[in-house]
Amino acid sequence: MGSVFFAGNSFAQQRMPERSTSELGISVGGITYKGEVAPRYRFLSNRPALMVFYKRDFSRALSWRGSLLLGRINAQDEQYQKKVPLAEYRKATVNTSVLELSGGIDYNFLDYYDFRRRTRWTPYFTVGAAAVVYNNKTTAEDPNLIYGQPDNEPYKTGFAFAVPVGAGVKYALSHHLNLGFEFGARAMFTDDFDNLSTKNEQVMNRHDNDWYFYNGISISYTFYRLNCPQ
Repeated sequence: MGSVFFAGNSFAQQRMPERSTSELGISVGGITYKGEVAPRYRFLSNRPALMVFYKRDFSRALSWRGSLLLGRINAQDEQYQKKVPLAEYRKATVNTSVLELSGGIDYNFLDYYDFRRRTRWTPYFTVGAAAVVYNNKTTAEDPNLIYGQPDNEPYKTGFAFAVPVGAGVKYALSHHLNLGFEFGARAMFTDDFDNLSTKNEQVMNRHDNDWYFYNGISISYTFYRLNCPQ
């Protein structure tokens, strides 16, 4: 009888209640775009950007995710004049301020909160949906190449939807602190991001939507909640 009591008591002490986690963090990195003025991804075109994010797990592998991204994009035809003939003709420059609000899901390939592991880390994949507000200033040698607003005004405020897809790695610095790195691409549902006129197809492809990219390093804090068994 006593052995049964001690065995049951030992089992109860060893069995850890399930825990749920939430994560609040900040990421600093770079943002760049790919479109008419920047037909290829170019790492050196990255400009500073800042992201604040919140994550909450709903299984060992999956987490809900919400984030706010703020950055400024710069692209110049001058960087591609030797490779793209249209760039030499347009001589356009695009400066765009971006504010992105997104939500999605992270999939962790390893059990990040398994504290039996001596080193806790995991690669992860993320996908979601985003709403983007942007303020654009485009200049070109020929003003008629700019989007057809009154008097060919170079400024344009726009709204668009995008699909963020990315991958990253995070590493546990301590019980609560996490260090991460992430690279993500945003496929946009518009070709007006660079503010070039769709009337002149000789200098742009209106069938190829614009993209922008974010890569950054993050630090985050994990909050734990113990879910006591019923």
